[in-house]
Amino acid sequence: MTSTAPTAAPLADARALGLAHYAARGVLELVLARHGVTFQQQVALRAAVTADAAGTPQTPDGLVAQVQASLKADPADLHATLDDLLARHLLTTDGPHLRPTPAGRDLLTAVTAETAPVSARIWGDIPAEDLAATARVLALVTTRANTELAALAALTALTA
Repeated sequence: MTSTAPTAAPLADARALGLAHYAARGVLELVLARHGVTFQQQVALRAAVTADAAGTPQTPDGLVAQVQASLKADPADLHATLDDLLARHLLTTDGPHLRPTPAGRDLLTAVTAETAPVSARIWGDIPAEDLAATARVLALVTTRANTELAALAALTALTA
């Protein structure tokens, strides 16, 4: 005898979030690899382009802080990432600020163009109300995780 009772949808959890993140990131990293750029370099370059477009170019330390807040990466690694972007002429110095070069902007434009159709296939048919609920849940998870991370970092600093 087979059951016709509906099965409950699985609940979202950290594992499901991680799997979705790494699947989507894997797509992006394949595109980035074709351009010889790492995920971290792309995030830093995008932050520099966004800040510059807003009329608020960042200093190296400001850019590191901004990217570190997103990626939770080691600041020394992020400074090395900026050095790589400068060496590749994707960023340039302008007084105390870092600004994207035309080559840096072109790279992001190319990556965006290559990933847009894939992103449309991944996200395109998800109902807007599901996306809105997901955004609310992810914002709450991000806030809570950042709070826990700050508390753990403070505890670690006290015991070091």
